[in-house]
Amino acid sequence: MENQVEGINEPNVTSWMKERIVALKPPLNFEKIAGGHSNLTFKVSDQDGNAFVMRRPPLGHVLESAHDMGREYKIISSLKGSVVPVAPTIDLCLDAEVNGAPFYVMEYVAGPVPHDSSVVRDKIPAMQDRLQLSKDVIRVLGELHLLNPDDVGLGDLGRKEAYLERQLKRWSKQWEATETHEVPAMNESTKRLRESMPEQVGASIVHGDYRLGNMIVNGGVVSAILDWELCTLGDPLADLGYLLNNWSAPGEGEEDVKPTSAGGFADRDDLLEQYGSLTGKDLSQINYYRAFSHWRSAAIGQGVYKRYLVGAMGENPDYDLEASKRGINLLAEAALELLG
Repeated sequence: MENQVEGINEPNVTSWMKERIVALKPPLNFEKIAGGHSNLTFKVSDQDGNAFVMRRPPLGHVLESAHDMGREYKIISSLKGSVVPVAPTIDLCLDAEVNGAPFYVMEYVAGPVPHDSSVVRDKIPAMQDRLQLSKDVIRVLGELHLLNPDDVGLGDLGRKEAYLERQLKRWSKQWEATETHEVPAMNESTKRLRESMPEQVGASIVHGDYRLGNMIVNGGVVSAILDWELCTLGDPLADLGYLLNNWSAPGEGEEDVKPTSAGGFADRDDLLEQYGSLTGKDLSQINYYRAFSHWRSAAIGQGVYKRYLVGAMGENPDYDLEASKRGINLLAEAALELLG
């Protein structure tokens, strides 16, 4: 049988799922979920309307050590039942004979994912819900950072010390491996980030991509945190800096598209105050972490850009190569500006 969905061997995946979900009623419908540019995410529905989510690596060649399904599955499974909301996992398949690459399946959590301001306006119309959601987003982040990794079975997820140093090394290497054009601001910000690195105080579980576009929400509540592929142990303020960068006020920036630009959300100072009160962290060098997050986003964006350029992500008419190239430059310049 010819695959109907790119990246899915429907007969093999159906058999594999049927062995693990007794009530599953084939044939299954596989639908690629928009929003992700790295690991591929599919909604899987059966004939009784039961829904699940499947994750697999991108098509074609991927960078060494990236897109580790077993690692991502372990993280989500370990957090199940904790104060951090995640989609319950079902099982992991490491046998590439089944679908050409490892994958895992988890339960489907209903609710919108606020990728942009239009989703917020449509799905979270009440201003009080937006303000409450702001508080829940920062509460969940603080709770994640207060978890002891050893207590939830993630103490061996990575080295706890020298997070920024390791991240600078990792993403500099990725930038070099995927560089397709010269970005002077990237070179200069890399230099300044190395020169002014703050000392790490403590170590936490760091999500690595903590923003509203990676959350399933219902009203003013976060129902599940998604996309744990960048998660590691290290400096929690990197997560906070990244969240602040994605927390735009209405009218801020050239494009009024980020979720919070719809209005009604708490401002950055309120988030900082709530996070500081919950965790007791010193936030005096938060601009460094914001700069680091812009810089890292540029490096990640460059990897995505090159994968689309060479066709490793399949066809996606919504991905604009030229706009992405401009965006990488803007991120590098934003990092440089925050570093002073």
